[in-house]
Amino acid sequence: MSRSTVQPNVDAEAARGYELVVIGGSAGGIEVLNVLLGALPAGFAPAVMIVTHLPPDSPSYLVPAFAHRCALPVLEPDAGERIMPGRVHIAPPGYHMLVEVDRTVALSTDAAVRFSRPSIDVLFESAAAVYGGRLLALLLSGANDDGAQGLKRVRALGGTAWVQAPDTAVSPEMPRAAIERGAADFIYTPETMARRLAALPASF
Repeated sequence: MSRSTVQPNVDAEAARGYELVVIGGSAGGIEVLNVLLGALPAGFAPAVMIVTHLPPDSPSYLVPAFAHRCALPVLEPDAGERIMPGRVHIAPPGYHMLVEVDRTVALSTDAAVRFSRPSIDVLFESAAAVYGGRLLALLLSGANDDGAQGLKRVRALGGTAWVQAPDTAVSPEMPRAAIERGAADFIYTPETMARRLAALPASF
């Protein structure tokens, strides 16, 4: 199942030169991230930034877990680190991850947003302000409404929003909230998301 909610020309959308892909998920999102990251080819051009909801004192196991499946380098960035094409940047537990105007990473211990730190909204909104129409944002399975407001900002600034189909999500609340607020350009199964990500242009 895949369907467009706003943009009818899927082929034209796929040809856009995205420089950054941001992905947010919570309960049930790790399984989908394994599918998505496993589909990315070694020559994938955009940078990737990922926020998942984890307890702040949880061990940082996502980097080795995803690196095992992904053809791209996977890392937890330091504050001030440049956002690099063809790399996967994962927010450390307990820190908001933001995009700075000079395209470097900022890490913040500010208050939780939507009961979460890291927050998907914080990443999406900061990335949209810097990358505009060169941004692709994906919202996956999750149990609250984090990410919906961020997706609206992505679209308002010219970026594109993909949302996991709620009927394929372990926790459908997060994607459903985005759809109900008109924040989705496309609604995809994880398999369709993975296929379309892998088909993005190798350069921009």
